[in-house]
Formats: sequence, C-alpha cells, structure tokens
Amino acid sequence: MPRVRSINSTRRNWVPRTVKLVRTCLIVSDVAKVREFYRAVFQVDPVSDFPEYAEFDLAGGGLALFNLRGQEALAPGSAEPGKNRCSMIEVEVDDVDREFERLGPLVTDWVKPPTTQSWGSRSVYFRDPEGNLVNFFTRAKSSPP
Repeated sequence: MPRVRSINSTRRNWVPRTVKLVRTCLIVSDVAKVREFYRAVFQVDPVSDFPEYAEFDLAGGGLALFNLRGQEALAPGSAEPGKNRCSMIEVEVDDVDREFERLGPLVTDWVKPPTTQSWGSRSVYFRDPEGNLVNFFTRAKSSPP
C-alpha cells in the first residue's frame, strides 16, 4: 500500500501514514434502478446487494450505491442525488469503441462520443440514470498510469 505524508497541523511536519482509497459511494434516490444500470455497465453482480445499498467490487477499487433516506438518517442534508456536476467516475476498459456499441441500448445520456484525446487516450463520456458522469477510457500506449 502506498505511503503518503500528512501535515501535522501543529508542527507542519510530514508524518508517514497509509492511505487507501477503497471505493466511491454515490448517494442515489433509486438504488434498484442505478444498481441494474451498473450491473449491465460493469457486467458484474454487486458483492453487497440490499434494497438500500449495493456495492460493486472492481479492479482498483469499488463503487457503492446508498439510498438518500439512509444517508439522511446518518447525516441530514448532506447529499442531494442528481445534482453532481463536478466529479466523474473513470473506468479503464480494453476498447472504448466496443464498449460504446455495447452500451448503446443502455445509456440514454451520451455526453461525448468516443474521442481520441490530445494525449492519445480514447474516451467516451455518459451519465448514469441519476446524472453522474462516467468516463470509459483506453490509455494510449505511452500514457502514464
């Protein structure tokens, strides 16, 4: 696991510690609908699957879905589904164009068609049923990880 340095607020010294990003959790209004969408997109079943929560275990991390009612019980006013316009779920795939064809009948909101970026990676952007932005991309052979 990577070691990072954190700033000790009193001394401003870097303190070695371990940080591991495990998953991203989307707060959604309809877990069942979004679960079925990501089940089809990722072509895997959730490892945790409940009416109010689902979790997909993917190489490199995971994606969790939690319903708004549950989040409101934990932290009232902390989330508003469908309002996210500042983050993106990025998924590395073998072939963006093949995924674009496969996802054609499933995705209703395409943001950007398959495009080769100036740095050589190829990507396609779309939104899930609650408006979260997703980027499927294939790295250019010379792209850094």
